[in-house]
Amino acid sequence: MRIKNAKDFWAGLMFIAFGLGFAIGARNYAMGTAVRMGPAYFPTMLGGVLAVLGLVIFVRSFASRFELRVPAFAFRPLLLIGGAIVLFGLLLQPLGLVLATVALIVVGAYGGHEFRWKEVVILSVIMVAVAVGVFYYGLGLPFNIWPEALS
Repeated sequence: MRIKNAKDFWAGLMFIAFGLGFAIGARNYAMGTAVRMGPAYFPTMLGGVLAVLGLVIFVRSFASRFELRVPAFAFRPLLLIGGAIVLFGLLLQPLGLVLATVALIVVGAYGGHEFRWKEVVILSVIMVAVAVGVFYYGLGLPFNIWPEALS
């Protein structure tokens, strides 16, 4: 069999993996019934529906009328964006919300197809303002805004 639609192929595999992951992860909780749902009911049902939908999309990728080559998996964006999130978590306490958010935006932007400093700076300023406004002032979360040495 030949893969004729690469986007459907990868999307189907992703849906199947997430659906099975949620369904398997929910096995440790009580299922309950449809009338009295337990904590495992919703993730199991949603995971099952997602896995079935993924299977349909996956199978359809072999029968599509468009024949497309399956592209190589892009590890660089995955590593940079995932690394940016981990870096944010590591830098939040010592550097504060402002600098950790800027680091998140800059490192994550390197994971994209194009990197433009002007856009990254504008996005950083906007996201810092939103993060400080929502999390620090709006919700009152106990984050340092700036590094501990400056506070």
